[in-house]
Parts: sequence; C-alpha cells; structure tokens
Amino acid sequence: MQYHSFLIKYAEIGTKGKNRYVFEDALVHDIRMKLKRVEGEFSVTRERGRIYVNAKSEDYDFDDVVNALQHVFGIVGICPMVQLKDVHEYRQVSNQVLTYWKEVYGDRKLSFKVRTRRADKTFPMNSEEISAELGHDILEAFPNTSVDVHTPEVLLQVEIRQYINIFSEVLPGAGGMPLGTNGKAMLLLSGGIDSPVAGYMISKRGAIIEACYFHAPPYTSERAKQKVIDLAKEVSQYSGAIALHVVNFTDIQLKIYEKCPHEELTIIMRRYMMRIAEAIAKRRNCIGLITGESIGQVASQTMQSLVCTNEVCTLPVYRPVIAFDKQEIVDISQRIGTYETSIEPYEDCCTIFVARHPVTKPIPEKIRASEKIIYDECIPMMEKAVNEAELIWCDASK
Repeated sequence: MQYHSFLIKYAEIGTKGKNRYVFEDALVHDIRMKLKRVEGEFSVTRERGRIYVNAKSEDYDFDDVVNALQHVFGIVGICPMVQLKDVHEYRQVSNQVLTYWKEVYGDRKLSFKVRTRRADKTFPMNSEEISAELGHDILEAFPNTSVDVHTPEVLLQVEIRQYINIFSEVLPGAGGMPLGTNGKAMLLLSGGIDSPVAGYMISKRGAIIEACYFHAPPYTSERAKQKVIDLAKEVSQYSGAIALHVVNFTDIQLKIYEKCPHEELTIIMRRYMMRIAEAIAKRRNCIGLITGESIGQVASQTMQSLVCTNEVCTLPVYRPVIAFDKQEIVDISQRIGTYETSIEPYEDCCTIFVARHPVTKPIPEKIRASEKIIYDECIPMMEKAVNEAELIWCDASK
C-alpha cells in the first residue's frame, strides 16, 4: 500500500504542560529540515497532541521518508496511515477501514483488535461502539480473521479527530527531545568508540553539539583526522551539522612528555585537553563539555583520575556513558552507525603518547606540582592552540 500520510508520535513532550507548544514547534521544525533532504514535497502540520506528515506528490520513496524520520530526536513512533477528510458517518469510516485491511493484509489468517479514540465528540457513536462495529465488519468481510483483545497480531487503531486516522503499524523513532531545546555543549571527540556515542546521547536530550578534536601532527596522520571528521558526519545524521574544532596539540604534548613524570602523562595531557576544549566552548557559547569516559575503562577514567581532570574545568562535564560497560557502548555505536569507522586502525594523539605504567589513582596535589613545571610555558601554547584551531563543518547531508 502506498501511504501518503504519517502520524508522528512523541512521548516526553506530552509532559511539558504549558511549555509543550515550544517542544512541538521545535519537533515540527526538525522534521521539516530533515525532510528537505528527501526527494518529494511534504507538509508538516500539528494539532493538539498530534503531528502529521503528508506527502504532496505520488513520487516519493517511502523508505527514504521513514529513514529520515527515524533520525529525528523527539519522535518515538512513526505510523503510516490513511487520513480521511470530510467524513462524518460511520459507514464511510467502515468502508475505508475494510479497504485499508484488504490492501495491507488481504485474506491472511490474523488475529486483531480495534482500538478507537474519539476526540471529536460530535461524531454520532462513541469509541466503544465504533470499535465493536468495526470488529464485526472486519470479521464478516474477512473470514480468516479472529478477535484477540489481549495479544492481537494486528492492533488496528482509528482516531476520530478533525480528520480520521486509520493505522496499524508503529515504526520506532529515535526518541529523546527535539534539537535545540536544551542548550549547546562541546564534545571532546576522539577516533574511538565511546565519544561519538556520548555525543549522540547528549544530542538525544535536545542539546546542540559542537566537537573538539586534538590532532598531533606529524605523530598522528591526516587519515586519523579524516576518521574523526567521518565520525562527526555520522553523528550529524541525528544531531544536525557539527562544528568540529581541530586543535593542534603537538607542542603541548611534547612539552608534557619531555618534562612531566611519565606515569602522569595521560592525566596531565587530559587536563590540558579539558582546558582548551573549555576555552573554545566558552567562545562558542557552549554551557557544558561532553566526554565518552566510563568509570574504570582505562587508567585515565578511574574515579580518582576523573577528579583530577574535573579540577581544571569551570563548565559542567557531562559523561553519558559513565556507568556503561564496553559492550553496551559498542551496541549503541553499532546501532547509530559509528562502530565500523571507530575501529579503523588510525591512532589519535591519546594513543601515541601513552605511558607504559600510567597512574590509576592520581593525587591532585602531585598532579598540580608536576604541571607547575610546564604551566608557564604552556600558557602561550594553549592560547595559540585555541586561536588557530581549524573549524570544519561536518554534515552527513552534504
């Protein structure tokens, strides 16, 4: 069956009370922007509690539309449906339901249940009466069907509103909140598995994200840099275009390697990354940092290590995968399409200058004392790194 209408379902937005319209408007905007990338012309409208997408032409690709909608945060369900206008009598509804059933299910042997919601109280029958009559009509027209009110194979839903909506399939959406409804944050993006997932998860909560990548030429290759650009583009399928700030970290990293205790290299390097990322974040009006750290995964991610890295930040640091084990993070990366890129064998600056025996329980006082040796020399290096960071816009649609 060629559908021309889709009912868009959301969840959390419905709990927003008097501010609900703000989130609905943001979701409508995001849907429109996403559908601009799909061939065809579409209208996106809303009425209280409902958002509709309607194809204005016959020549559109159903799968492309669904795929686009499944990359919009805030949508929990996509219902391909038949929408009836100027229908005010039961017999008209019944005829359309029977046509719908024939085109979608034919004469297959199926159990079903009819659920009706009547928001338009001027319709002459109530919800229970409509459901009962439609169930009777389906049984009569399609003898292979049977009613099962507990675990039906098909849940046929009919909504009596300004228009009448008929649907029986709910395709999953991405969930979360519409983009831009929760501020902007800066992601510390590496070429690994965890940070793209972290960026995706914070974006899912309605935040706009930018990203900061620390490049150390000639010790890290241009291919490593391209890998991170590719990851940012993959995340941008959900988050929208990402401003990626590529920071030259070589001079600072060499200074740390030359003068600081080797067991503290990773922690001190991480602290400078946080300082630089925060400086760029503040310039870009971000109100938080995002990392892909998970407690105990590596030496720099023990709770003691996180205390040391947090110490240099004034912005909040969001760590959405903090309590996930590795397989849980891998599962999400595979689902959102970043995993295969993340495992490409191109090392970033975090893996090039790694200590053989890194400290796992660093003491902040000792780390500060070690940093003091290089801090004055690193101040101009940090300023240069921030001022000369390369800005690359990453957008999967281009």
